[in-house]
Amino acid sequence: MLSSIWLFLSIHMADLHEAYMYRCIELARQGAGSVAPNPMVGAVLVHENRIIGEGWHEQYGGPHAEVNCIKTVAETDREQIPFSTLYVSLEPCAHFGKTPPCTKLIIEQRIKKVVIGCRDPFEAVNGKGIEQLRNAGIEVIVNVLEKESIILNRRFFCFHQLHRPYIVLKWAQTNDRFMAGATSERLFITNANSNRLVHQWRSEESAILIGAGTALKDNPSLTNRLWQGKNPLRMVIDRKLDLPGSLTLFNDGYPLIVFNEEKESTAGIVQYIKLEKATSLIPQILSYCYQQQIQSVLVEGGAALLEAFLREGYWDEIRTLTNLQLNIGNGLKAPVLPEITASKTIRIGSDEIRFYQQDQLRTV
Repeated sequence: MLSSIWLFLSIHMADLHEAYMYRCIELARQGAGSVAPNPMVGAVLVHENRIIGEGWHEQYGGPHAEVNCIKTVAETDREQIPFSTLYVSLEPCAHFGKTPPCTKLIIEQRIKKVVIGCRDPFEAVNGKGIEQLRNAGIEVIVNVLEKESIILNRRFFCFHQLHRPYIVLKWAQTNDRFMAGATSERLFITNANSNRLVHQWRSEESAILIGAGTALKDNPSLTNRLWQGKNPLRMVIDRKLDLPGSLTLFNDGYPLIVFNEEKESTAGIVQYIKLEKATSLIPQILSYCYQQQIQSVLVEGGAALLEAFLREGYWDEIRTLTNLQLNIGNGLKAPVLPEITASKTIRIGSDEIRFYQQDQLRTV
């Protein structure tokens, strides 16, 4: 009888742990686009099945989720903090960075139990936070909704595990799979609402990359002017520095990085990064991004650049936008998708948007 009761309680507690961890993940998402290269983290403080504090990492360089969570505890509940359980979607940091270690705060607050979504892959943390808490006599439960917690911070995990930025390939295509027409005239494929979604995607990534051909033909700004939030760092590949200085990219006042084989210099907010001559510049570009803490890159084309990323295996997500009502019969063919099933499909008017995911991350 006692064993049956214990089994029931154990299952019930597991469900509760997951419920509060889902709330941590929900809170963490509010930091999207604002905390990179730090991870998104949410924290919830629970006393006798009542949430008495919530917080998330809101801004890079600002207080972490655990700090913000404890700050929200009402004065009438502060005496309950030592008897509460802290839920946090990522292992608390154990080192001094831009802020003091969160493990120190947890220990000082005499919290007796901490439930963690997943371990932190960052070398300065990776298990050390858990170890510090346990050495202080705190009960630590790890890997509650581990997969969901890793997916939440897949850019952060990719950066620290694969030592390169997380790469999203995106392109728009007609129903008969052309990216552009046969003439030099620009072809507008997707509708206004789909375009706004693309600008939202831009706001969520650290950088955006195109090739010289796209820069010359489309003269884009590569900003997320149709969506709130910060613009991604704009990057263009121009091997021989053939692009004219009259392009919008060089004149709109936003930072630009030009990867090339000719010179290393700075002209205002345009930075020229000289790379070694090679058949493919992609490995050098990704190495530069890693060194500069650029955690994710949205690659918007054109076709040759997208195909190079696909061919060399440098991608984590693919997002295609297909206008199901537009056929042009001839033009620039869209890249060939790898043999992989879409993880999600949505419709916006006549546009079908498909998401493809490559799982290269691992638990730590």
